[in-house]
Amino acid sequence: MTPLAGYLLLSAFLFAIGLAGALTRRNAIIVLIGIELMLNAANLNFIAFWRYGANPEALTGIMFVIFAIAVAAAEAAVGLALIIAIYRHYKTTNVDEVNILKG
Repeated sequence: MTPLAGYLLLSAFLFAIGLAGALTRRNAIIVLIGIELMLNAANLNFIAFWRYGANPEALTGIMFVIFAIAVAAAEAAVGLALIIAIYRHYKTTNVDEVNILKG
């Protein structure tokens, strides 16, 4: 197995765990953790393709990852703020019990 295939396999495994966590769990914090795992799997793909690509001297993969980490940090901050606001109002973080937000 080539090193690139190993990284891609690990990334697919992380993405599958994150997707399963985001779709099957009902706790909003666990859903956010699943989304973060999926973003980190995408970052691992960026780094692997950058490192084993045709031009690793150009730092394009690193720039994509830094931008994705910044977006993930903002997403986590806004997501946790929303979860705290919902918890203060409904006294639960279960996404099934918070159905008043449906339009």
